[in-house]
Amino acid sequence: MIPESLPKAIRLAIEAAQDKKASAITALSLEGLGAFAEYFLICSAESARQIEAIGDAIEAKLREDGVRGPRREGRTGTEWLLLDYGRFVIHIFSEKAREFYDIERLWRAAKRVDIAEPHRSSATGTGNE
Repeated sequence: MIPESLPKAIRLAIEAAQDKKASAITALSLEGLGAFAEYFLICSAESARQIEAIGDAIEAKLREDGVRGPRREGRTGTEWLLLDYGRFVIHIFSEKAREFYDIERLWRAAKRVDIAEPHRSSATGTGNE
């Protein structure tokens, strides 16, 4: 479940990331910390291809809602993609790169919101398990 207290654009980005099976999704509220952005959204992916898919899905979902395109940092095939929307910045990492950069530790004073993984029913299950 995505907290309603998060800004709409962050909630939409989380939905898009979840649709592409991003893991360990975390929002950091940087309010009051003198940061250049209000929020960081951080998530992990299993491959460079998944990193790209998550980034593309987030951009498309936010564009549909009228949010102007981000400044995009990171090349195809890398372990980290950054989408800078000004008020919020989205970091999509490989698990290895996320552990190395450890943004959550660097911004440990930020209010942290861990996003629960959505319940996914198995292909043979009913979804009611």
